[in-house]
Amino acid sequence: MAQMIKPKMRIIFAILTIILAGLLHTASASGNDILELRERIFSFDDPRITAQDLAFFLLTHNFDAKPMGDYVELNLNGAIYNLVPNGDKPGLCDISPAIPQV
Repeated sequence: MAQMIKPKMRIIFAILTIILAGLLHTASASGNDILELRERIFSFDDPRITAQDLAFFLLTHNFDAKPMGDYVELNLNGAIYNLVPNGDKPGLCDISPAIPQV
């Protein structure tokens, strides 16, 4: 009977370890940063993407984005960026820091 408990405990320990590793990976991936943004932007090409489409794409990937006419305003950890769809160039858009209005 004691020999049966050890294999069961090993399985439970393995499952808990996998769950913990998954939770840690999710927590570390949720802190969107500029590198993750660039990876998302340059992993696709769509010459006909609009600012509305780009904002929707970013929102579905947990970025704080909103369309602002012909560009998207992105709040990334307190820094504001303007993303402009770039047509035939590689990636979905050009990224530039927003210039504060005085």
